[in-house]
Amino acid sequence: MSDHPERKYRTDYRAPDHQIEHADLAFEIDSADTRVTARYQVSQADEARRDDLWLDGHQMTLESIAIDGEAVSDARYAVHDEGLWVFDLPRRCELELVVRIDPSANTALEGLYQSGSVLCTQCEATGFSRIVYFPDRPDVMTRFTTRVTADAAVYPVLLAGGDRASHQRHEDGRHTAVFIDPWPKPCYLFALVAGDLAEITDSYRTNTGHDVELAFYTEHGAEDQCNHAIASLKQAMAWDEATYGLTCDLNRYSVVAVDSFNMGAMENKGLNVFNTACVLARADTATDADFARVRDVVAHEYFHNYTGNRVTCRDWFQLSLKEGLTVFREHQFAADQGSPGVARIQQVRTIRDLQFPEDDGPHAHPVRPESYVEMNNFYTVTVYEKGAELIRMMASIAGREAFNQAVRFYLDKHDGRAVTIEDFVVAIEEATGLDLAQFRAWYAYAGTPTVSVRPSYDNGQLTLELEQSVPATPDQANKPPFDIPIELAFFATDADSEASSSTLRRLTHAHETWRFEGFDAEPTVSLLRGMSAPVRLDHPRDDATLAHLARVDTDPVSRWDALQTLFLNQLSVDVDALKAGGSAGEPSAVLVETVAAILEAPPADHALAAEMLTLPSTARIGDATAPIDPIAVAKARRNLKQQLSQQLRANFETILADFAPAEAYAFNAEAAGRRHLFATALDYYTATSDGDALERALAVFYAADNQTDRMAALSALNDHSSPQRQRALADFAARFADYPLVMDKYRALQAGARRDDSIQHVRALLADPALDNTNPNRIRSILSGFARGNPEGFHCADGSGYQLLGDEIERLDTINPQLAAALAGLLAPWRRYAEPYAGGMRAQLERLAEIRLSDNSAEIVQTALAS
Repeated sequence: MSDHPERKYRTDYRAPDHQIEHADLAFEIDSADTRVTARYQVSQADEARRDDLWLDGHQMTLESIAIDGEAVSDARYAVHDEGLWVFDLPRRCELELVVRIDPSANTALEGLYQSGSVLCTQCEATGFSRIVYFPDRPDVMTRFTTRVTADAAVYPVLLAGGDRASHQRHEDGRHTAVFIDPWPKPCYLFALVAGDLAEITDSYRTNTGHDVELAFYTEHGAEDQCNHAIASLKQAMAWDEATYGLTCDLNRYSVVAVDSFNMGAMENKGLNVFNTACVLARADTATDADFARVRDVVAHEYFHNYTGNRVTCRDWFQLSLKEGLTVFREHQFAADQGSPGVARIQQVRTIRDLQFPEDDGPHAHPVRPESYVEMNNFYTVTVYEKGAELIRMMASIAGREAFNQAVRFYLDKHDGRAVTIEDFVVAIEEATGLDLAQFRAWYAYAGTPTVSVRPSYDNGQLTLELEQSVPATPDQANKPPFDIPIELAFFATDADSEASSSTLRRLTHAHETWRFEGFDAEPTVSLLRGMSAPVRLDHPRDDATLAHLARVDTDPVSRWDALQTLFLNQLSVDVDALKAGGSAGEPSAVLVETVAAILEAPPADHALAAEMLTLPSTARIGDATAPIDPIAVAKARRNLKQQLSQQLRANFETILADFAPAEAYAFNAEAAGRRHLFATALDYYTATSDGDALERALAVFYAADNQTDRMAALSALNDHSSPQRQRALADFAARFADYPLVMDKYRALQAGARRDDSIQHVRALLADPALDNTNPNRIRSILSGFARGNPEGFHCADGSGYQLLGDEIERLDTINPQLAAALAGLLAPWRRYAEPYAGGMRAQLERLAEIRLSDNSAEIVQTALAS
């Protein structure tokens, strides 16, 4: 926290003057007073500019310092708030430091901190500098030996990265474990855990015949909630061998689940630390979406073992080097586990609902940012998800198999090194022969391109006039044309068969004309199939054309998108009417007929049917009707659901009968698809508050043998102030009171419920004595559930919803700046909103700007106000 935080620029990068070739760390564990002794083998680079060594460090007490075994005088070092200078080092030496830290007081959840009774670490991006003085930057690659000593009764489990070399018990009741990591790594991949944890073990035999020991650690009593995560890890290991030829290079792979964690998980080499929400899953406690999330996050962190650990980032501006590539690999894996089309639809929804608005907001930044104040603010959907889209485009251009081989070439070429995004792109060019010079603009410029398409047809020839443009974003006004891959196909307008095979073309100029020959009649064009590029498509089509594509398109994403656009066309008209003081009308006959056709003959992939029937999110509707009137958006969406519920009631009843739960729970694509379609139909069926419908939802709730069906029923009841809702909520709370993650779902539903006293109700949830109001999972469940799930409460005209969020940001900023900054981001896009909402959001930002905030929150607030 500083009055004038320093902004860091990518162009200022300089290679380190010193490397720490080896770090020998000894921890004497105590929750309130941990002593760390560090011995570093320091070497000076040949091109070093100075003999002095800067070591980053925060919130620790330096006890002693020695060089080559001799204590140094005060003149040889200087301690600062942000670190330590050691002066006049020899070209090679051993530097020894002894420091003390207090993990129990570390509420920021960075460095070594306490989660319940467990001590654990989170070092990315710069958390290691809260443990001991060290050059906390990813281009310092070090081999770590870690010695951990603790009271065996309090901390019976001791873990660190690498292989356990020894374990010794002492007469005083303490014990010591030593871990040696043979792989050089940056300090952000360091991990240590000490606590009383249950251990669940398994093993995996690689395709080379090597046995890898697998160990999962969690609180006692949760062992049977780890089975799915263990199976997912083995699934990911086998997939990586089959797809990329990458074999696990470890003797032991450990995962620790902790309840207080700012992120989803962390890929520390061989010792992953996970949020419990991304490990624990059992049929009665986790939904299908939770099971899928656990599977994919476990896979993601394992895939980092190569794309992030063996080859890592030179500096934090290159974050997408590891995250974009690993998210893409996660996406490939998810698609291969069930329904590729539905997996892709879910990815597209994330891009449109979250990343496009980020591109339109004050925090818009390139996939490779040029500057930052606080690096934790750049763990964004742009860096992760848009970064993955850039990898996906390269893979589409190259072809999947060629691209997978190119990734292997990149990993072999740079193994054991800290490199840049440019190094990755060059390796792909070298391996595939592609020219990606123009493609690099995707990494350098912020903003979502718009591709406008105007078709014309004459005498068997279809002409497409294409134009691309990218809006101005903060600090970037003028941008060159992008290299945009566009996948397209053509369908006969009066037939159900595809008229041409899908083809991929690259739009590389601001204006282009594409011509296609040989048609007997004007075809229907399917453009941007699979969302082949993260762009907005301006391609006017009438409702009849969209309905035709929703019925016949063979690409699941395009088929889904056609119906989404039909929905949006209706919703846009309704929102405009509500903004003008009128009321939302009835849906068009074409829209009702199209929805009815899907209900009468759902696609064989039932999850696809559910995705097609789901109305666009409030975020997507707002994006299409900016400036955003969140109340009008919510009312329009609710009205359309009620109208479809009334007009197609018999159709929804048929779906509920045909897809009613009939078998014991199993998590697989087919069963999950059936549950998803059933839940979607139940949500529509209860939209009108009909008493029989609410009783039916309540019956589903009580009959459910799994959390997916139970939550589907509870969600369907949630917006209805009815006895059925109250009975279900009371039963749920009593049944799952001892399951914190399940109670997070309960709180999110409560906070997201539409009610007249929303503000008071959310404040009461936050004030509940049983709530740990410093735990990120608990806080996110309430505040995100409120801000994202309850637009009429959060955006109430008097601004009290914004006031509530502002109060929580102020409170949390002194405890957990990362969490506070993330919540401040909910107020940041105020300029996209209509009045009085924009003014209310801005007022809270201005109030927060008057407070001495952490660098994390201050950067978000100041950027939002300056936009």
